[in-house]
Amino acid sequence: MSNFPSEPTPPPYVPPPSEAPLKEITVLCWAAPLRWLALGWRDMSTHPAISGFYGAAFWCMALILGAVFRAKPEYTMTIASGCLLVGPFLALGLYEVSRLRELGLTPSFTTSLTCWRGHLRSMSMLVGVLIVLELLWGRASLVVIAVFFNTGMPSSMGVIEAVFNTENWEFVAAYTVVGGAFAALVFAIAVVSIPMILDRDTDAISASITSMEVVVNNTGVMLLWGSLIALLVAASLMLPWAVGLVLTGPLLGHASWHAYRGSVRWL
Repeated sequence: MSNFPSEPTPPPYVPPPSEAPLKEITVLCWAAPLRWLALGWRDMSTHPAISGFYGAAFWCMALILGAVFRAKPEYTMTIASGCLLVGPFLALGLYEVSRLRELGLTPSFTTSLTCWRGHLRSMSMLVGVLIVLELLWGRASLVVIAVFFNTGMPSSMGVIEAVFNTENWEFVAAYTVVGGAFAALVFAIAVVSIPMILDRDTDAISASITSMEVVVNNTGVMLLWGSLIALLVAASLMLPWAVGLVLTGPLLGHASWHAYRGSVRWL
């Protein structure tokens, strides 16, 4: 038997309280996405010059991406990564316009262009994560194409013909499942995280977790919101030269700010 006195049992560890701002995920109704679009249209129509600039920028990105896809499809994912790097910073300008309007202030073109400067670190980390996911998405898509096209990488027209050929339903199904999984993940991470960084100056991890909480707690409504986004973008791309993006781009940008404000309530 040991002669040494027994050491007292240390008290259990109690973690310090979180310094993160308290939030509440709002329970959304089915009409919420339509309300966000209506509010986005109001912001866009109130400041048409600022919104038009960002709409033209999104349109130019689509034209460049389409030109590369037709000429050099193997570089499409590289150009898409560049668009994914620039796109969130352009969206921040639209969020800033809606944010200032909500505060009763008058936004300017200069403030919309420079609003990202105080959030560069968080934005860079989040955009980096999105680019990695986009590259993984592209790699997975190439694997699917390689499995179904054993004669080598098809041309852009070859991929389009394969998609619309009913005999290639296995390829279409596999490509849709892979693409849908990555698209859902990117959507869940980014749907409210970028406007949250602008509004609360939070870190990228907290913003991404909050964004996924919104999707998990309002799965049906957020699926509807994502479907509306995809439908509006697809309809814009079907117009000659994808000119519809001049309107759809800023509309969805402003509406995304209101989606964030309607989904997250700060206590």
